[in-house]
Amino acid sequence: MVKLVLFDIDGTLVHTGHAGTQAFAKTFATGFNAHAGLEKMSFAGRTDVSLVREFFKHNDIPATQENFQRFFERYIFWLDHILARSHTQICPGVWELLHGLRALPRPPIIGLLTGNIRLGAEIKLRHFGLWEQFEFGGFADDHEERDLIAAAAHDRSHRVLGKRLRGEEIVVVGDTPFDIRCGKAIGAKVLAVATGGAKLDELKKHKPDWAVADLTHISAQEICGRL
Repeated sequence: MVKLVLFDIDGTLVHTGHAGTQAFAKTFATGFNAHAGLEKMSFAGRTDVSLVREFFKHNDIPATQENFQRFFERYIFWLDHILARSHTQICPGVWELLHGLRALPRPPIIGLLTGNIRLGAEIKLRHFGLWEQFEFGGFADDHEERDLIAAAAHDRSHRVLGKRLRGEEIVVVGDTPFDIRCGKAIGAKVLAVATGGAKLDELKKHKPDWAVADLTHISAQEICGRL
């Protein structure tokens, strides 16, 4: 029986109109007078911390704790500001799947597994009225590497539930090969959805347990009843 479902955010739950990318660019420009290299960076499936580190490297900015703190303090301001002025949308089937999971006879806990820092995740999801749908999560504050963010979310579920979940009791939902990999890293089942960073055929090559065009193509019963 599935007892925990962990959702990625960008491209899986929502589209923010590239507000995050724009907030990165604005923060680097205004906070560090740095502009080089952003156009070469791929954001899909990456963690906020790894992206900042890469940009620091492109611009010869020391990757110090102080500079990371300075970046993220400014980033959350710009993210909130830009998001309010962006064309945004919830991905198809999100509300239906969330409601379906909660309507199950034994509903799983619903959480997050994202490369966003926690406050960035909250800002994005509050914009859509989704933040309160999730009980806890794993975030880029926990670790720079996505596989270890998954491990942090798994550990956190132990504290919430009072027992250690087996991998087969967890489903990770995401839109990139990185999501598939980090789900498998904790032994979880993986639902890959082609609404964001990768096309359906590419996702299928990484052998998730389910791969769908969008979340309207799968039900809560299918996810939680297949195990």
